[in-house]
Amino acid sequence: MQHIDTLIHAAWVIPVEPEGVVLPQHSLVINDSKIIALLPTADAVGQFSARVTHRLPTHLLIPGFINAHSHAAMNLLRGYADDLSLMTWLHERIWPAEKKWVSPQFVMDGTRLAIAEMLLSGTTCFNDMYYFPDVVGKVAEETGIRAMLGMIVLDFPSAWAQDAQDYLGKVDGIYNKYHHHPLIHIALAPHAPYSVSDKPLAQVAAMADKYDIPIHMHVHETQEEIQQAMQKDPYRPIERLELLGLLSPRLLAVHMTQVNEFEINRLAEKGVHIVHCPHSNLKLASGFAPVHDYLQAGINVALGTDSAASNNNLDMLAEMRTAALLAKGVSQNAAAVSAAQALSMATLNGAKALGLAKITGSLSVGKFADVTALDLGGVINQPIYSPLAHLVYSCTREQISDVWVAGRHLLKDRTLTTLHVRELKAKIFAWRHKILNPR
Repeated sequence: MQHIDTLIHAAWVIPVEPEGVVLPQHSLVINDSKIIALLPTADAVGQFSARVTHRLPTHLLIPGFINAHSHAAMNLLRGYADDLSLMTWLHERIWPAEKKWVSPQFVMDGTRLAIAEMLLSGTTCFNDMYYFPDVVGKVAEETGIRAMLGMIVLDFPSAWAQDAQDYLGKVDGIYNKYHHHPLIHIALAPHAPYSVSDKPLAQVAAMADKYDIPIHMHVHETQEEIQQAMQKDPYRPIERLELLGLLSPRLLAVHMTQVNEFEINRLAEKGVHIVHCPHSNLKLASGFAPVHDYLQAGINVALGTDSAASNNNLDMLAEMRTAALLAKGVSQNAAAVSAAQALSMATLNGAKALGLAKITGSLSVGKFADVTALDLGGVINQPIYSPLAHLVYSCTREQISDVWVAGRHLLKDRTLTTLHVRELKAKIFAWRHKILNPR
């Protein structure tokens, strides 16, 4: 009998690789933070003895969700700027608020709040784009979640940097700090084509090649963005990005609601990843991403929540359901984005986009044990004919009971193990009072 760290027995396991497979009465075997076996429970009991054993007789195990686009610290601005179009939301509410309030403490407290929400929603990895990424990294380390820190780049000043060169100048130090970290990863995050000029964008492309890291960017989010771009030069933003060397498998193009057939084919040829944010796109009235067309073209599509200031939550389970339903409605094809495809978009496809598919995104032997458990035992969940379809079309985040990241139990029976909720809530209430009552 082999002695190991953790054994999780579950009613069902959906490993995601291969897609669509559901394994009843299976167990996950974890040792030294990684999955070393996935096998029928009867066999697991006979082969392994664990330091800790979890018996989850009514639960479903899936890979932890990968939130491929977030602005974590903006959880402090949840509900601050609702019912506005993107540019009005940015220019009249969000950017002025950030100019006044963003600081290392703002980012620390907002990120802690976001991580609490993400863990309670089954997310084990998030791809962030915000100021003070070093602070985001510190909080991610403290809480034990997997994170990709986006080194934001803008032409204009912020509390983090003064100009594009200043933003870019901060990359080396943070990259070197986290280069070999098992949980923290680095990406370049130029905000958008309309907020970053040609020279720094070309530098971003060169720097991404140098460090072999992704580029995370808002692209073709609204029709207005494209119209404004073409008033300045003859190129649509995607054309401009290609001329500057950014269209490649490194690029995570976020939103992508406004595209034509030629652009879809070009994105597929270049291996660009698309991050779909259905709730944010709907709430800001940005448009409808043609997800079915992207998948048909062979483009890897991942899911993100965007910020709690435009969503207004970080619930990847809800994003997954909306992505599946919206794709069916937009394409007028009920088979578009099946339940299995939706789950892949929320897990493995995100790992592929972030360059992390070798270590996370599926419950595969050799990968880190980034795992989410959902309890399907309640009466409102019955009957269950297909656990996979049930997960996508019926489950809510309140059914998420447990979360492990690299084998570490971060959510245990709906209780966060690395965050002090009472202390966190006190800080959030203080921020709310401060923002509502500025001096």
